[in-house]
Amino acid sequence: QLGTAIGFLLPPVLVPNTPNDIDLMAHNIGIMFYGTAIVSTLLFFLTGVVFEEKPKYPPSHSQAVLQTKPPEDYSYKQSIINLFKNIPFILLLISYGIMTGAFYSVSTLLNQMIVTHYEGEEVNAGRIGLTLVVAGMVGSIICGLWLDYTKTYKQTTLIVYILSFIGLLVFTFTLDLGYLIVVFVTGGVLGFFMTGYLPLGFEFAVEITYPESEGTSSGLLNASAQIFGIVFTLVQGKLTTDYSPRAGNIFLCAWIFVGIILTALIKSDLRRHNVNSGIMNLDVKAVSGDS
Repeated sequence: QLGTAIGFLLPPVLVPNTPNDIDLMAHNIGIMFYGTAIVSTLLFFLTGVVFEEKPKYPPSHSQAVLQTKPPEDYSYKQSIINLFKNIPFILLLISYGIMTGAFYSVSTLLNQMIVTHYEGEEVNAGRIGLTLVVAGMVGSIICGLWLDYTKTYKQTTLIVYILSFIGLLVFTFTLDLGYLIVVFVTGGVLGFFMTGYLPLGFEFAVEITYPESEGTSSGLLNASAQIFGIVFTLVQGKLTTDYSPRAGNIFLCAWIFVGIILTALIKSDLRRHNVNSGIMNLDVKAVSGDS
């Protein structure tokens, strides 16, 4: 998320709006892209050198149970089939895709929305995006701490979903008031809840799909988010261009309302939490008491 925040802040600075000098604009875009390539390559090598496959000791009881199973017993295909038979996960897969796709769409089109109502404010549009993501980083941490403390996965996910819906409504209907400070505040509130939802979705998915691999469920959630993000960005972009930013945002609000309903329908079966608490059923009871 910090990288996303930097991605809002730096491009307007590195590539200022120079419509009368296309060669300068091309040069600036080249610098930005080459810089991104260098940083990405450095991170690639750091990942290969620094990170280990897994910690020396299992971090939790539920992970200890999973590590007793030999790797050859794991089937990616069967894991996918099991997940698609899991109705609560399917509901979460769609609702997560809607929320995260809406966040991607708002982030992508934020500059266009701001400049429509505040001409020549490209740099401030980047700062508003920075505010949105930094507030979201705080929201992610607070939501994570709250989950650790309460274990109320469904309730927290649903409340944050509803607050994101309200935040987007407020952002939508205050965007054209003519006060940038209002956009900064409403954008920060929106980011706090929409970005705060991201770790909630991953954690909730792991809970309701255990003992399936977290990598599989997280991968499917990411795929869903990318699909919804592409569709939402295209449709919202078209509505924003042809009508107004308000029309595009109302489109997203309608979909997020659908996501609220789907989230409310999810059955909260906290399988991983039950294992960590010692409430183990026969399907996952694979470690002796001494272990």
